[in-house]
Amino acid sequence: MKELIIAFGLFLFIEGILYAIFPSKMKSMLKKLDLLKDNQLRTGGLIFAILGFIIIYYSKSTV
Repeated sequence: MKELIIAFGLFLFIEGILYAIFPSKMKSMLKKLDLLKDNQLRTGGLIFAILGFIIIYYSKSTV
């Protein structure tokens, strides 16, 4: 559970830094999400979720 809280904190930190350093770029990137189809977003999200799971799995199994 501690790792989950740390991971969530890291996620918020990275998101916050991106919005603080590149506010106009982040706004334009979010506007471009409207141009994507739901299926494209779903596929991209699934790919990132699988990659994240693989990274977590291998980092936990090597420690």
